[in-house]
Amino acid sequence: MMHTAELLKLFRPYRQNAIVVPGRGGRHWVHLTDRPSLDVPLGDPAMGGHAGFALGLALGILATIAEQAPTNLYHFLLDNECYATTGGQPVPNATNTAYDAMARAAGYPHAAAFTELADVEHHLPGLLALPGPVFVAFKVLPEVENAPIGRRTRWQTRTRDQVLADLRAELDA
Repeated sequence: MMHTAELLKLFRPYRQNAIVVPGRGGRHWVHLTDRPSLDVPLGDPAMGGHAGFALGLALGILATIAEQAPTNLYHFLLDNECYATTGGQPVPNATNTAYDAMARAAGYPHAAAFTELADVEHHLPGLLALPGPVFVAFKVLPEVENAPIGRRTRWQTRTRDQVLADLRAELDA
């Protein structure tokens, strides 16, 4: 398994003009990004909720994305095998669930899974050169937060309205 911060560092050189929806890794990404106006931390729906948050679906997001086949979409799943925001309870069957196989079965043309940072570093350029949609699952070490939600350090410093205004300004430029 990998540390999320170390994994995200590997993406920085490839960022270019990509819009990043950082999810739970956002607390690390805010220290790595050089284009915060293209970062869209809309809420913090834990447990892989960003794609579902955006499309209003759950597991159906895989089939929906595969059907629409956006050539510029790279779907990255950080799997810590637990519910880290609620105390670290284990996700059922987490060690045996092959999310990359689920993505392929849903119709993603490209899917992969990694547990080791060196393997990611080796394969990342090739994965990012593929046309989307591309799905990649990463096994990361849990970062369990046991402090009450209201007492946790906020890593999101912009309001939702500011995030959207920044993104609109960047896209209109």
